[in-house]
Amino acid sequence: MTTAESVLDPVDLAPDDTSGPRSKTWTQQITLTVFIVLPFVATVLAVPLTWNRGLGYRDAIIAGALYAISGLGITVGYHRYLTHRGFKTSRPVRIGLAIAGCLALQATPIQWVADHRRHHRFSDKPGDPHSPWRYGDSAKALTKGFFYSHVGWLYDWETTNEKRYAPDLVGDPDMVFISRFYVAWVALSLLIAPLVGGLWGWSWNAALTAFIWGSLVRIFVLHHVTFSINSVCHITGRRPFKTKDRSQNVWWLSILSFGESWHNFHHAEPSSARHGVRTFEVDLSAGLIKAMEKLRLVKDVRWPDRATIDRRRAVPA
Repeated sequence: MTTAESVLDPVDLAPDDTSGPRSKTWTQQITLTVFIVLPFVATVLAVPLTWNRGLGYRDAIIAGALYAISGLGITVGYHRYLTHRGFKTSRPVRIGLAIAGCLALQATPIQWVADHRRHHRFSDKPGDPHSPWRYGDSAKALTKGFFYSHVGWLYDWETTNEKRYAPDLVGDPDMVFISRFYVAWVALSLLIAPLVGGLWGWSWNAALTAFIWGSLVRIFVLHHVTFSINSVCHITGRRPFKTKDRSQNVWWLSILSFGESWHNFHHAEPSSARHGVRTFEVDLSAGLIKAMEKLRLVKDVRWPDRATIDRRRAVPA
């Protein structure tokens, strides 16, 4: 296992890039707004539209399946594999995990990884791209910090320097190709649900309701669950493990986040493939990695041993 300080291990930071971070364009900012606001509006409208007839099983199955695929693409693919190298795998699996992560509409794999590594490098300190404590710890400052860490940071004009924080992915032709054609994965993410729903229900109405629930509502929920790891999990919860930041475990987010909300241990041992390490800490992402290991799809998994867990405890067991 790695130490808490070597959060980017086995990927070292590249030397400082003299070009600095890129600036976003107005087109990117407007597009970002569309993909944040439109799913929210659809979710608000979906509730009264289904009040009398409920959510159909077909739409529930489609939305649930796409939520799992795109959500685990983020947690297992973008996060535990591409960012922290919690295991090793083959090229086809690596590509598949990266594309699944793209379906969550949270950024290209290169940009997502760069942002997250920078977050670990400066967690809850100046330089952290989304700490809720950036304005102070008064009620007013923390309220402002919550909204900034949840979604406001996405509107910063300067992006994290990818060559500095993700040199391994910048030099990976597969990740460059996937990132370059990110718009195609966005379109795929939006169109899968109505295509499946329309063919399954054999009507335009079935395609429309599948689009509302399987595309827009699914994206809205997944976005805000992921955003909550940045905001909620650095403000409230429990801290059973020693860290140099304010990362905390939030149990009620664990199922929807596929285990990502066991955030305190993650910051104590970033490259661990398992975040929920105590009894009853459900970690569905770790469960998938374990299944993939048994199927020999992944190897050299960085499972935390008992000595590592005990060493990280805030109060020794």
